[in-house]
Amino acid sequence: MFFHIVLERNMQLHPRHFGRNLRENLVSKLMKDVEGTCSGQHGFVVAITGIENIGKGMIRDGTGFVSFPIKYQCVVFRPFKGEILEAVVTMVNKMGFFAEAGPVQIFVSNHLIPDDMEFQIGDMPNYTTSDGSVKIQKDSEVRLKIIGTRVDATEIFCIGTIKDDFLGVINDPTTA
Repeated sequence: MFFHIVLERNMQLHPRHFGRNLRENLVSKLMKDVEGTCSGQHGFVVAITGIENIGKGMIRDGTGFVSFPIKYQCVVFRPFKGEILEAVVTMVNKMGFFAEAGPVQIFVSNHLIPDDMEFQIGDMPNYTTSDGSVKIQKDSEVRLKIIGTRVDATEIFCIGTIKDDFLGVINDPTTA
C-alpha cells in the first residue's frame, strides 16, 4: 500500500556546495540519498514530493561539513498481510515461484499454488493446469495475496498465495 508521510533527515553538505543554490544542492542530495531506499519502519521510499522545512545548519567540528535538518514529504510503499497485489513472475522452480511487485520480492510456495497446477520442467520451467489452459512462467503477470511479511532494517520480504478466489494469472506473455 502507498502512503504519503512526512519524514526528517540530517543532511551533511560540503562547503564547496554553499552559495546561491544551496537549497537546490540540499534537495538534489536528499533525493539522490533517499529515493529508492527502504527502511523497515516506513517501507520503500518511492518519491520525495515536497520539502517542508530546512533548518539552520550546524558546523561539524573538525570536518568543515555542515549538517542541515530537513523535513520532507514523500510517498512510501509498504506491503501488508492480507493485501492483494499484482506482480510479475521473475523465477519459477519446483519449490514455487518468485514475483516482483515494484521493489518488493514475493515468494509463492508450491503449497500455496492451486492443487490442479503441476510443475513442468524444461527450457522454460512453469506451473500448468492439467488441461493446459493456464500457465505460470517467467514474465507472467499474477494477482496474489500476501500472507506474511518479514521486515529487516533495509529490506522487506513477503510470502504470497494464489490459492484463493480471483487470484492467479492475469496476463500470460505467450498469448500476448
